[in-house]
Amino acid sequence: MKTRFVRLGVNIDHIATIREARKANEPDPVAAAVLAEIAGADGITVHLRGDRRHIQERDVRLLREIIKTRLNVEMAATTEMIKLITGIKPDTATFVPERREEVTTEGGLDVALNANQLSRSVSAFKDAGISVSLFVDPDLDQIKACQKLGAGKVEINTGKYSDARTADLQEMELEKIRNAAQLAKRLGFEVLAGHGLTYSNVKHIVAIEEIEELNIGHNLIARAAFVGLDRAVREMKALLI
Repeated sequence: MKTRFVRLGVNIDHIATIREARKANEPDPVAAAVLAEIAGADGITVHLRGDRRHIQERDVRLLREIIKTRLNVEMAATTEMIKLITGIKPDTATFVPERREEVTTEGGLDVALNANQLSRSVSAFKDAGISVSLFVDPDLDQIKACQKLGAGKVEINTGKYSDARTADLQEMELEKIRNAAQLAKRLGFEVLAGHGLTYSNVKHIVAIEEIEELNIGHNLIARAAFVGLDRAVREMKALLI
């Protein structure tokens, strides 16, 4: 039987968070991306926020030139971001909701409510030759709404699963993710997942056969603070089988 591997996209936002805490030059998220690739990362993910709280335009432009795997840029579907990112041409653009006052992304897109705006944004990226992913909650209606927009990928939000504090609640959220992944696959999407995943809870997500790639950042970077980025990436990769 062929071994199934789930791809790992390493989110390096929090390397930039440390840098921006002092408005210094180090640590450089571009250097972190190179180290993550050497350790086995299948791609690099960054979120270029409107307030530039961590990742900067300079980072995205250099990452596009330097990394050897795949670059995934998360962003809000704003005119500014669409113009900027279509010029940089990452491999994938992932639309996420964004509020200035949030600490991290709090939920998935309301695709049904924002269908017109998102449809135009998806078309702009497709015309530029950039693959598009939509970050959505594990809600079947949202998955169905994605089908009308022409995006090739959906990334299922695992935040509530990751935050679950009881086994019963975790299983309930896991079932939602499983059902959403199955529907997305049937509709022809490439299925990704991420948000809040850790070394201790990722195995149940990996077991969902429809999920092909995970984007993991905070917990991996936290681990790297103690054991180094190379080891942190290799340990996570070992769990994605």
